[in-house]
Amino acid sequence: MARKIQAIRGMNDILPDQSSVWLYLEKTVAEVVKSYGYQQIRFPIVENTDLFKRGVGETTDIVEKEMYTFEDRNGESLTLRPEGTASCVRAADQAGLLFNQTQRLWYTGPMFRYERPQKGRYRQFHQIGVEAFGMASADIDAELIILSARLWQKLGLLDHVELQLNTIGLASEREAYKAALVEYLTEFKDQLDEDSQRRLGTNPLRILDSKDEATQTVLKNAPSLEAFIGEESQGHFDRLQAILAANGIASVINRRLVRGLDYYGKTVFEWVTTHLGSQATVCAGGRYDGLVEQLGGKATPAVGFAMGIERLVLLLETLDLIPTEATFSSDVFIISMGDEAELASFVMAEKLREARPSLVVLRHCGGGNFKNQMKKADKSAARFTLILGQDEVQQGLCQIKDMSTGEQSAYPLADIAKGIIDKL
Repeated sequence: MARKIQAIRGMNDILPDQSSVWLYLEKTVAEVVKSYGYQQIRFPIVENTDLFKRGVGETTDIVEKEMYTFEDRNGESLTLRPEGTASCVRAADQAGLLFNQTQRLWYTGPMFRYERPQKGRYRQFHQIGVEAFGMASADIDAELIILSARLWQKLGLLDHVELQLNTIGLASEREAYKAALVEYLTEFKDQLDEDSQRRLGTNPLRILDSKDEATQTVLKNAPSLEAFIGEESQGHFDRLQAILAANGIASVINRRLVRGLDYYGKTVFEWVTTHLGSQATVCAGGRYDGLVEQLGGKATPAVGFAMGIERLVLLLETLDLIPTEATFSSDVFIISMGDEAELASFVMAEKLREARPSLVVLRHCGGGNFKNQMKKADKSAARFTLILGQDEVQQGLCQIKDMSTGEQSAYPLADIAKGIIDKL
């Protein structure tokens, strides 16, 4: 017997009993972002490697350790996208959608990072991203956060997540802070964890969100980024907080929040939860005014966020917040005995679908006796089972069985669509 081929570690199948929850989440997101005027954009999963080196940052963990990169037959270095923002910028700029324009865009799809698979973290994972271009003021930052809060409300998650905010200022302010931070941390280098020692010379801001206890102890007396934030950045941050407060959005200021990608500046934020263990962040984003220019376009202000679908599904399941209508079920199951009845059942099924397109109608296929077909009807969890035999066809009737009560009655075959819709 040939050896079975298994899925690649960290790249998971989404099975039928899970996909209905994904569809529910994606549908809810699509409704919310549409109500704010955001349009969907789609772009390839494979991009030129330089897009992520220049966009995400060569000293980030993503570029240094996590990207799936390969050479194609022409010797060009290509990478499976590890995140969506850089690709969204590339696609929108290439299409001429950005310069001197405002755009509200969103996307969804798989991303790829080589890291240790664990609960809520996979090598192929799926994100939903929302990006806004051409607007420099804090009102669009606020709009995105309010949009995300509305999504949590629709999903029943608003009481189970916390908004954390920070400002990391302008590039010049961050550079001044980095110099002070490196000077301080160098004195305690031996007390830092291995990753933080490496980041000291490459990406020192990432040390601030280290999970290592000894490193956090050292950081207690480190210089504060807040002291380096100038008037413009602070004014932007103050306005953002005022708009959120006016809309009843509670937030917590987290001065250690910096985000892991080089393109962020000014506003950064995360929605976190205490229900998923160490995988606490379910949505994160911020402002990235320099990225379009960094990738070769004209200077364009921008802000956005991304959320992981796997983590949100896991959170909905953990909190038992998946509504009944989000799980797959059928409305009508049709069984038939005999060739004539089978033909009639096809016609009847299509009439039901035509009369109400939202109906889920399952026909039993593959033959079998009445008892076995009824077992399939029970397993389908349909509300009604329609039973057609040779006698019913000749009499122009159909038996309708209410699966919740067991009651069964005959109904004219010609009017069966109206009969089912009336009962539903």
